[in-house]
Amino acid sequence: MVSLRRSGAAPDAEAPAASGTTVSEPGTPPTTGVRAAGWERPGPTPQQRRDDVVLGLGLAMVSVIGTELARGSYPTPVDLGIGGVEPYVLSVLVTLPLCFRRRFPLTVLLVVSVLFVVAGERTLFAFAGNLVTQATQFMAIYAAAAWAKDRRRMKLAVVVVFVAMFCWLFYGFVQALRNDAIKGANDGLLSPYVSYVVLNFGVNVAYFFGAYFWGRTAWGVARQRHELEAQAAELARQQQTNARRAVIDERLRISRELHDVVAHHISSIGIQAGGARRVMESDPAAAKNALSVIENSSRTAVNEMRQLLGMLRAADPDLDDEELGVAAHKAPQAGADRLPALVVEAGGEGLEIGFHQIGRPVKLPETVSVSVYRIAQEALTNVRRHSTARTAHVTLRYLDETAVEVEVIDDGRPKHAPVGSRLGHVGIRERVALLGGESEIGPRPVGGFRVRARIPLTTPVPVEAGGGDSPPTPSADGVPAPAEGAAPRLAPPADGGEPVDGETDRPVQQSEGATQ
Repeated sequence: MVSLRRSGAAPDAEAPAASGTTVSEPGTPPTTGVRAAGWERPGPTPQQRRDDVVLGLGLAMVSVIGTELARGSYPTPVDLGIGGVEPYVLSVLVTLPLCFRRRFPLTVLLVVSVLFVVAGERTLFAFAGNLVTQATQFMAIYAAAAWAKDRRRMKLAVVVVFVAMFCWLFYGFVQALRNDAIKGANDGLLSPYVSYVVLNFGVNVAYFFGAYFWGRTAWGVARQRHELEAQAAELARQQQTNARRAVIDERLRISRELHDVVAHHISSIGIQAGGARRVMESDPAAAKNALSVIENSSRTAVNEMRQLLGMLRAADPDLDDEELGVAAHKAPQAGADRLPALVVEAGGEGLEIGFHQIGRPVKLPETVSVSVYRIAQEALTNVRRHSTARTAHVTLRYLDETAVEVEVIDDGRPKHAPVGSRLGHVGIRERVALLGGESEIGPRPVGGFRVRARIPLTTPVPVEAGGGDSPPTPSADGVPAPAEGAAPRLAPPADGGEPVDGETDRPVQQSEGATQ
């Protein structure tokens, strides 16, 4: 193996960047757009420092053994120098600075380089035959390029070391030519001396510049890892913010829909109570009892609604409607009875949607009815935007008059780009949880995607198949309850006139043509 005795380096191949110019280090991803001087590699961890100490001490011991082996295998007598231990001392001194190679990389580079030259001049046999000494110089250059925080000082130190090494190398070439020390027994294309110069120069170029660019690449990889970790942390913060915003937006929408659903009925109760007081003479006991129940129920309902709305709007009291981007106007009310119209509206343009209803229909509370519609609407929107599905199916199930379940399935796969944020799924889970239900959102084992929500019913009222008027059912307090589909009806006044509020006992016509 050719000795690296006359080792050195050339000036840095990169010209200094002009002031204000963005520079990319080797090994740096070109898409980051970060200035090379804008990031400093963090110092070594305690474990890395301990590893360096172990490495330096281990190499020192191996270097002593290598020097002894080089002495024994050298063909001519060797000079052991001062005290007969100079080669051993120098071999140890060259390796010990590596104990601090990541803490003080530039200082270690300069110290090792000086000792490297001294060892080559004072103990030629140990320098040429001990590979540990030459590996030490390689590691010092690598550590400086990989761990130096001040990149300009690193480049300056590398230039100084490389120039000194190559000057020393060329000095050796001149000395060999003067002494005619390079002779060969074989005739080749080049003379023995020229072959020696070309071979040693090429080996040293690969040695020094290989160590330098390897270190620069390690530094670039470390910076790329730092940028990726920072981006991952930023994405995590954005996801948390978006998820929190989605919850707030959904709660605000639920609060408005609950207000729309309940406000009319609470107002009707108040009107009925006022009218009943005016006809108390026709049936004073029943009217008084009904008025008492109605008034108490209306007050309780209003108080509970205020508490619920306050809790929902208190999700973030610092945000108002304009900051959240919530429209001030209220959209038309939707419900489970409008699911067929929603299916018709969402279908078309390559997507075929079916609808199926299972179980005996019951009168759904308005909050549940609206939620069923919104869940199906969000699921179908996701199918349209983020899936390759060609068909989808909406199923509405009435489960033994105790719960209602809506399920939307499709046969597609997620589109490659763009991908959805799944914030709509957060809203569905939040809506179902507020109503005490449970949801299932995810891919199907047989392919496609499923969104299913089950919401319990507290006081279901069966819907008559005939759709006409049904006799009123007495309530627990003896007051007749209005028939399904009919507006509340008061007892006629004593003089036989029209009901106080002008309402008649007629079915409520449902419209499937309008959706929100």
